[in-house]
Order: sequence, then structure tokens, then C-alpha cells
Amino acid sequence: MKILIVFVSSHGTTEKAAHMLSDFLEGNVKILDLNMNAHPDLTPYDGVIIGASIHGGFISRKEKKFISQNIDMLASKKIGLYLCCMREGEDAVEQFEHAFPKKLRDKALTSGLFGGEFLFSKMNFLEKMIVKKVSGETDDVSKLDVDLINEFARQFNSEILCDV
Repeated sequence: MKILIVFVSSHGTTEKAAHMLSDFLEGNVKILDLNMNAHPDLTPYDGVIIGASIHGGFISRKEKKFISQNIDMLASKKIGLYLCCMREGEDAVEQFEHAFPKKLRDKALTSGLFGGEFLFSKMNFLEKMIVKKVSGETDDVSKLDVDLINEFARQFNSEILCDV
């Protein structure tokens, strides 16, 4: 199985999750930052996992463009979707549903809310001010959940391998 994990990461959390996820996945896994290559060839891959993060309530424009330009190709693949965000419960679910089109959410073998991080050490002044005002946090905080990442991989592995 050839699996591609694509993501956009502003401060490194979504990339960190992609690397953790790749450690748990079976098969030949490639990780690709859409900031480095916004137009990857998806044809050689059996599965594609899309990782996104929320900033100001939205995923990145590059990710939205990648999804819209490849929606039909993605719908023909084994799909996994994950979101890194600091919201929890219904708020996180709502952000997930807003981040990914229904066509992909319905097609996904598995989906995950991996938690997130506030990395003040990587934020600019404006980002720090917004995060402080919205969350009350002033220091780096990590709520990235390795157990959820591992469970996502377990589900994806079992679904993709049962079709082999």
C-alpha cells in the first residue's frame, strides 16, 4: 500500500501529527507539506490522508484549493481526514465539518480530531495577542493526543488492508 499524508502547518503541530501518524501506519508512507508542493500527483497512491489545522476558524487557503482541485481524484482513493485544533467536543466537530467537504467526510475510512497546540514561541505578535484574548493562554500549551493518532492509524490500517 502506498499512502500519502498531505498537510499545511503554520507552526508545526499538523506536521508533527503527520510524522507521528506515519510511524503508526503500515505500508509505504510519504509525507508532503503542501507549502512545498501544492500540486502533488495523487495517482500512485492507494490512500491519501489530509491533515489540516484551524487558524481563525478556517483551514489554510492552500489546503482548500488542493481539496477543490483534486476532489474527484480524492473521492476515488482510500481517504483519511484529521484536524488539529484546540477546541473540544461539539465545537471541534463543527470545525471539522466546516474544514472538509461532505463528499470527503462521507468517503473517509476514518477521521480524527487530534487536539492541538498553542506554540507562542512560533507565533508573531498579532497571533499571540489573539490567542491570549480568545483562550487566556500565555505560554506554550500542547493538547496533541498520541493515543487518538494511534487509534486513527489502527482504523485506517485495518480498513485499507482489508481491501487488499
